[in-house]
Amino acid sequence: MSTQPRQLRLGAFMRPVTIHTGAWRYPGAYPDANFNFAHMKRFAQTLERGRFDAFFMADHLAVLNMPVASLKRSHTVTSFEPMTLLPALAAVTEHLGLIATASTTFDAPYHVARRFASLDHISGGRAGWNLVTTSNPDAALNFGLEEHVEHDERYRRAREFFDVVTGLWDSWADDALIRDVESGIFFDPDKLHVLDHKGKYYSVRGPLNIARPVQGWPVIVQAGSSEAGRQIAAETAEAVFTAQTTLEQGQSFYADVKGRMEKLGRPRDHMKILPAAFVVVGDTLDEALEKRARLDTFVHYDSGIASLSIALGHDVSGFDPDGPLPEIPESNASRTSRQRVIEWAERDKLTIRQLAQRIGGYSGLEMVGTPTMIADQMEAWLVGEGSDGFNVMFPYLPGGLDDFVDKVVPELQRRGIFRREYEGATLRENLGLPRPENRFFRA
Repeated sequence: MSTQPRQLRLGAFMRPVTIHTGAWRYPGAYPDANFNFAHMKRFAQTLERGRFDAFFMADHLAVLNMPVASLKRSHTVTSFEPMTLLPALAAVTEHLGLIATASTTFDAPYHVARRFASLDHISGGRAGWNLVTTSNPDAALNFGLEEHVEHDERYRRAREFFDVVTGLWDSWADDALIRDVESGIFFDPDKLHVLDHKGKYYSVRGPLNIARPVQGWPVIVQAGSSEAGRQIAAETAEAVFTAQTTLEQGQSFYADVKGRMEKLGRPRDHMKILPAAFVVVGDTLDEALEKRARLDTFVHYDSGIASLSIALGHDVSGFDPDGPLPEIPESNASRTSRQRVIEWAERDKLTIRQLAQRIGGYSGLEMVGTPTMIADQMEAWLVGEGSDGFNVMFPYLPGGLDDFVDKVVPELQRRGIFRREYEGATLRENLGLPRPENRFFRA
């Protein structure tokens, strides 16, 4: 029996660079990184050198829904379209997984199936699809809708969308393309399935006009933590990105979602739960704390208050900045982020200004300290079943990324909880996930 300890899985949350509002202003950071492919290439290759599982690109289908006074300070106001960027990164990396967001609310299943199958073939089996329902109401206005689709309705549509996309990926048997030069037969028609899906939300004939992906299906990733989000994750997801801020919260979420999986007959290890972790590395704790504090000085109040309003789904810019957070009604926006902010305000007795500063920079699980301290925290989450790893957010680029790869990764490897070499050629192999069987053509 193997005595090897559980292995940590690490994704890098790239948007397509870092999430912190002040990151682009930090000394030594690349202010134009969001739109500079040479920099992106360097980041991806550094992640691969650090043996990261994946480059995860969060995507948005609208300019962020905040006032221009704060928007003008945001370095994520524009970014590459992920399915244009990731194939380019596939060409300059060999092992790094490439995961992108694609919306089930504003895209067609056939498009999504085709794009991700293509990325999987181009990358040799390194694609992952982050299935999101899109919470930004402004996105609806870019797709001919006057108002956003209601929260739980978005998840019902998403569930059917998933069935269609995975059904399209199974259009062809793995050995359908025989390419027999002598007989002139390119494919075996008996190994092609026409989906002919007719459901409540979608009508899709199929088949997909691209061979079955290298991985069978690209890895399915999900990022919602609401009741509806947890349920669709338990039913469909193989990796879950979440925002738990304490080990206790992580353990509760982990037990809940993995428990739901088991009730559905899915093995627990067929899903990796990866909370977001904002990591600031210093040679001493004081140095790390100084970096973190300096980073937040680059967040303007206009920017922070807009981020806070988005997180709450309610405009709070008109309230006294130095007063407490008032009662916030529920909205159609993300319920999880709203609840998290309200809990912080109550727990830490924060004013609106203090909340804005925290949210405007980064709000969530933070690991600030020496490489040993950060490795201690990551190991505690892993051993304590608070997570299977992390989706790491870097404070600024390239420095924050270099610090993690050069200082934290060797410490994790020394403890035997993180790989020294990649396990395989595909994202599934590296994450320890099975290749799905074709539902229409059993092996």
